[in-house]
Amino acid sequence: MKERVFQPELLDTLPPNDPDAIRAREEMLQVNGIMGNHRWIERMVRRHREEGWRITELGAGDGALSLRLVEAGCCKVAALHAFDLAPRPELWPAQAHWTRGDVLAQALPDTEIVIANLFLHHFTTGQLRLLGSRLSPVTRLIIAAEPARYWIHSLSGRLFCGLAELNHVQRHDMQASIRAGFRGDELREALALDSTWRTCVSHHPCGAYRFMAWR
Repeated sequence: MKERVFQPELLDTLPPNDPDAIRAREEMLQVNGIMGNHRWIERMVRRHREEGWRITELGAGDGALSLRLVEAGCCKVAALHAFDLAPRPELWPAQAHWTRGDVLAQALPDTEIVIANLFLHHFTTGQLRLLGSRLSPVTRLIIAAEPARYWIHSLSGRLFCGLAELNHVQRHDMQASIRAGFRGDELREALALDSTWRTCVSHHPCGAYRFMAWR
């Protein structure tokens, strides 16, 4: 898996209320739990945030991660922003901001923290460069958990999907996500972060590529 390979993910083609899409999103919570993505992002936000900092989540989906950060005291509700192509979730707080649309089509909100969970791998290098150019000047911290692009995770993912009896959407999309995932400094280079940013990359044994950038 030397080069990133893009293949449309089935979940992106299904209506939000499709039964297979609903099940796939439920299964994704299970996958996230095993990968530890939400726990890791919360820890990093807790460790590096400063009082009053605002948060934007890219690709917020059902809003579970953002709401977790609010409940953990990492951000006030009114200082929470979210972007997604999906409609505003029913449980999303009225005081929090929800933008339904394309993150590449507009400047990102003026928040000190930007987070993304299993989202940035959907974009080409050129699209990620555009996204990086749309970061607000006030942004100080980027935290992202993405698929790590290694053959061992592709194999273990297939085994897990079989053992856990995940549906066909999740089986397909997990492999597509891994093939579009990241290695090494690829995400920093794709976002075209300049020398004012410092970055750190680590990997989780269950397949997560963990990226953090700060300035």
